[in-house]
Amino acid sequence: MINIFNKIFKRKNNLNFVKSKLQDLENKTNFSKIFNLINNYSDGSEVRFVGGCIRKILTEDEIDDIDLATNLEPKQVCEILADNNINFFKSGIEHGTITAKIKETNFEITSLRKDVITDGRHAKVEFSKNWYEDASRRDFTINSIYSDLEGNIYDPFDGKNDLKIGSVKFIGDEEKRIKEDYLRILRYVRFFLDYSKNDHSESLKKIIRKNIDGISKISKERLLDELRKIVLSRNFLNIYRDKFSTEILQLIFPQLKNIFILNNLNEKQISILKSKDFYFIISLMIIDETDNSDYFLYKFKVSNEQKKRIKLLKKFYVENIKKNIFTEENLWKVFYENDKMILNDIIDLHLMKNKSSIKKLIKLKEFFKDKEPPKFNINARYIMEKFKIEEGPFLGQKLKQIEKQWLENKFKISEQKITEIVNN
Repeated sequence: MINIFNKIFKRKNNLNFVKSKLQDLENKTNFSKIFNLINNYSDGSEVRFVGGCIRKILTEDEIDDIDLATNLEPKQVCEILADNNINFFKSGIEHGTITAKIKETNFEITSLRKDVITDGRHAKVEFSKNWYEDASRRDFTINSIYSDLEGNIYDPFDGKNDLKIGSVKFIGDEEKRIKEDYLRILRYVRFFLDYSKNDHSESLKKIIRKNIDGISKISKERLLDELRKIVLSRNFLNIYRDKFSTEILQLIFPQLKNIFILNNLNEKQISILKSKDFYFIISLMIIDETDNSDYFLYKFKVSNEQKKRIKLLKKFYVENIKKNIFTEENLWKVFYENDKMILNDIIDLHLMKNKSSIKKLIKLKEFFKDKEPPKFNINARYIMEKFKIEEGPFLGQKLKQIEKQWLENKFKISEQKITEIVNN
């Protein structure tokens, strides 16, 4: 009955600017299709925005994901989507989440639920029709804000006000909420860095330190995913100002030995870091002259492409840490042997670690901005036909020698030198 009245009479806490922001979002994503289908499924059915989407509207941040909550069960959501030819995935269905896709936008639609059993890592859930019950199981007050299509806010724990005053508060008993899912320790760090205007409470610091070992229950995939969110969050570069958050990060990720490199960055360095991806920023914090970065790659599931990238950066850093490698000639070789992304990574890594060379490095980076890598146009067929050589190890060896000479001679080599190499 309450749901019916909510549909007929608008709630008093309608926020016009929320409605305006939602309209802008609708123009980009066409989410009203999902709202109309679920809201019209039955007299009592309803769907609302929840969590990060509404939090970011209220703080005027960029919205990068859209989470929805509904009082329908997952099988009913699947039925609606299938009947209306909307693509969807069931990857989170055991916890009540269906991911719908309209055009290029994903919408995570989660059924209202309550936790029945928690073990610090996963929860066994029971689906619910009660919005307050769903809000009560969420971690922070600022994550338990809901809105309908018209911008009517449902905020049972006053999360909107906590956003305003910069208070990151757990819902209910802090230690109990952490023990339900120890990943909430890292989530607290992320939200604190982004939204807090206050110091950490001493009581919460004691609770987090007391329960930090519970992190061992969390899968490496979830830990790395949360680290990614922290590193890419808007205020991560200010972490050096927060000793407690730094302490917790280093307890959970001891390989972040160089996190203090983020201290006192100049404007150019900050600009560079904001343009870089997660794995570059991680490289900056884990690469040193030890096997620290190798252990990080061993411990966490990183794609082969990113492993290769980080190992190459580590190799270059260790081999050239005390050499004057940053000249046009040397970097042309790096460019040829790798690609522009790696070349920029190498320059940027050095730029972050060596403030005294910033102008020189920026000039070099600008020089290569519009350049294309040199091409080695001497191939096996040319050598085979010119020198009557058959395919085999000897041919491969000579090609490598020719390429080496070509590199050392600034990407030039004469016919005479090629003949000399082949005949020796």
